[in-house]
Amino acid sequence: MAATDRQNRELKAKVAKQIASGQHKSALELLRLKCLERGASGIKGLGRTFRIFDDDGDKKLDIKEFRKGLRDYGIDMDPSQVDEAFYEVDINKDNTLHFDEFLRALRPPMTPSRKKLVIEAFRKLDKTGDGLVTIEDLKGVYNAKQHPKYKSGELTEEDVFRLFLKGFDDPGNPDGQVTEEEFMNYYFGVSCSIDNDSYFDLMMRQAWKL
Repeated sequence: MAATDRQNRELKAKVAKQIASGQHKSALELLRLKCLERGASGIKGLGRTFRIFDDDGDKKLDIKEFRKGLRDYGIDMDPSQVDEAFYEVDINKDNTLHFDEFLRALRPPMTPSRKKLVIEAFRKLDKTGDGLVTIEDLKGVYNAKQHPKYKSGELTEEDVFRLFLKGFDDPGNPDGQVTEEEFMNYYFGVSCSIDNDSYFDLMMRQAWKL
């Protein structure tokens, strides 16, 4: 289940206050907040943007690609803060970032019990076990016929499946499939909007029938 509009509004408001109050302790933390200011899918969307720049497929970014990726994604930070965030993660000082590692560093904290639930939900959805959730995976797992717009005749079953996946997809580069990494990145954002572990647990179990 994607984050509700209310959860996204609450997350954005919470993050905006943190940015305004200067609660971040580092440039990387500020970048994390800037992503979450876009809602639960903010970090996942940045990952998609970085992949677009990965022309040679090596899954690495140099400082110029990193700056351009953030700029194209619409992250507004001082150039010095952008560079600081890059070098904060570039521990071995080789002037490159493996962007999967960078995104893991960028993720907000999440308890092991929450992570376990998210992985369990993804694996339940990924019926074929190929590491991707697609429309084919959703058939038999997600009941599209209960969707109000299916009942009203506005949408077909396939349309409902596409709408469902769109909640996890990147609006700027939708491809109709979601990887486990993207699913995790998305739920790290959702987790930020929910302070109570018990509520998060209940939400995940009810949404995915775990």
